[in-house]
Amino acid sequence: MLLEHFHLATLFLLLVTTAGGVGGQKFTYNGFAGSNLDLDGVAGVTPNGLLMLTNGPIQMKGHAFHPSPLPFRAARSFSTTFVFSIFGQYIDLSAPGLAFVVTTSKEMHATALPGQFLGLLNTTNNTNPNAHFFAVELDTLLNVDFRDINSNHVGINVDSLVSRAAADAGYYDDATGRFQNLSLISRKAMQVWVDYDGAATEITVTMAPLGLARPSKPLLRTTVDLSTVLQHQDTAYVGFSSATAVLFARHFIVGWSFALDGPAPTLDISSLPALPPTGPKPRSRVLEIVLPIASATVVLAVGIAVYIFVRRRLRYAEVREDWESAFGPQPFSYKDLYQATKGFSDTNLLGAGGFGSVYKGVLRKPDMDTEVAVKRVSHQSRQGMKEFIAEVASMRRLHHRNLVQLLGYCRRKGELLLVYDHMPNGSLDKYLHDPMPGKGMLEWAQRFHIIRGVASGLSYLHEDWEQIVIHRDVKASNVLLDGEMNGRLGDFGLARLHDHGSDAQTTHVVGTMGYLAPELGHTGRATPSTDVFAFGAFLLEVTCGRRPIEQDERNNRVMLVDWVAEQWRKGSITKAADVRMPNSFCLDQVSLVLKLGILCCHPLHNARPTMRQVVQYLDGDLPLPEFSPVYLGSTMLELMYSAEFFNKNLMTYVSSGVISDLSTGR
Repeated sequence: MLLEHFHLATLFLLLVTTAGGVGGQKFTYNGFAGSNLDLDGVAGVTPNGLLMLTNGPIQMKGHAFHPSPLPFRAARSFSTTFVFSIFGQYIDLSAPGLAFVVTTSKEMHATALPGQFLGLLNTTNNTNPNAHFFAVELDTLLNVDFRDINSNHVGINVDSLVSRAAADAGYYDDATGRFQNLSLISRKAMQVWVDYDGAATEITVTMAPLGLARPSKPLLRTTVDLSTVLQHQDTAYVGFSSATAVLFARHFIVGWSFALDGPAPTLDISSLPALPPTGPKPRSRVLEIVLPIASATVVLAVGIAVYIFVRRRLRYAEVREDWESAFGPQPFSYKDLYQATKGFSDTNLLGAGGFGSVYKGVLRKPDMDTEVAVKRVSHQSRQGMKEFIAEVASMRRLHHRNLVQLLGYCRRKGELLLVYDHMPNGSLDKYLHDPMPGKGMLEWAQRFHIIRGVASGLSYLHEDWEQIVIHRDVKASNVLLDGEMNGRLGDFGLARLHDHGSDAQTTHVVGTMGYLAPELGHTGRATPSTDVFAFGAFLLEVTCGRRPIEQDERNNRVMLVDWVAEQWRKGSITKAADVRMPNSFCLDQVSLVLKLGILCCHPLHNARPTMRQVVQYLDGDLPLPEFSPVYLGSTMLELMYSAEFFNKNLMTYVSSGVISDLSTGR
């Protein structure tokens, strides 16, 4: 018996350590039962031999490395292949993925974070040349901070989670040459090949479903000099890293082989351990016997009934999870909203933008019909869906006569539906810049009434509600007019909440050019003061009937705040008022609003008033401070949109649709 065990152990070591190589330059794992991998975090090996990098719980990480370092001196060529599978909680939404890693030190992973950092880096050492690692990421989570192309991609990374090259997950079919997409979270086994040519300093990455021969055309090909990554060290470790975020997920490695200076050994697919079952439980033997005996007519009738039922359920299928019960019952079903908007038809479309489309709907009830506006937004938020729903639930409790009331939400498949009060007179933007036929220009009394209302709504958000709400996109197109032409601030798609006495945690520059406070270019942090700046641009826009940024006849960009200040310097600030306004207007009131707009747009955030003070200025309860046009110092255009601010901060978000168009302000 002892001799038999000795022979088995010897055979196993040959399979998993050297596999025909010398000095540990080749190894093969056709399953990991009994292996001596160096594991940490939640990584482990299942009884049937699967390497499980993460085992489900959220915000966890796991690593698995070949136990001994390999002789990578002079950045030698290498080849590796592995089979993986990702089991997420949902078929269309996942936690972060996993990565194959070459690193000079396994200690770097001790301080690494889970979630979007994949257990490789943290907030302080991302994009750090001293990280000394190379990775091929199989990423299933879109993260704009790392410039991910989507939530289902393969990337090549060096010392950073910003990929040097990336592509949609998939392969090129040898027979047709066509690209075939693969879903990384399909729970299916897939094989990846990674090859590094040390002489050409070139990396290629190829993938395919398990069982399909390696495609001749690689998915990715790019130049990487591993000698700079490994810093000419003689040895390096190879292995895998993975992490979970806010969703349950398991990441499996089924088999793995590796070789230096030659092709990786072929994996024996027939010897690989089986993945956990992915489908429904098998039928009982009784059903297997009874169903074939049933008459064809009954089976056909049942089939048709099931088809109709399933099709109807899928059309109106919603998503609701246990954690949402804390936010209370939702008054709207997808079926009600679908029927209210006539199937979200184009005839009911009120408008569309970077954050979704808005449809008019009529909810029909026995006692009365209610008009609503239904906004459809993407399910893939820049923050976790749970946090986003929590904020939506909080905003339902906002009640102010000058805010568009958020009535509730409904989730379905890949979208979130937000339900608001319908504003029959549309957006203020159209009255200022594109007046509709049959509706004249707004007179001054109407404009001042709208200004006063929006100021009151913002003051409520900043100071009077239980939390501080920063709107982050105050502008004329987000001010809607009810049936009595009252101005109501709407579109809280970018809003952020935080407790009184604390700071908002967001660091993304979002909003619309012309309304963005200059300090956002340096800090990226939205505050009540940045809302005040946007409100100042709004004051000038409403009073002058001009957009915050326009182009003159020489195609130069002109800031409205600079232009108004120039009119003031010339001796009459009221000449900046919209000449199209019907009837006469109070010059003192127009002068007050224009000067207040300039004050709110001051380049120094601590020189701006609070929204409570703004309301007091507008009501005449507090005198406007005395100041002159030169109080602004240098021009607003230079301060706001310097090359540093524009190039380093805005272009990223313009390209992704986060910041609205420069010229239209829409």
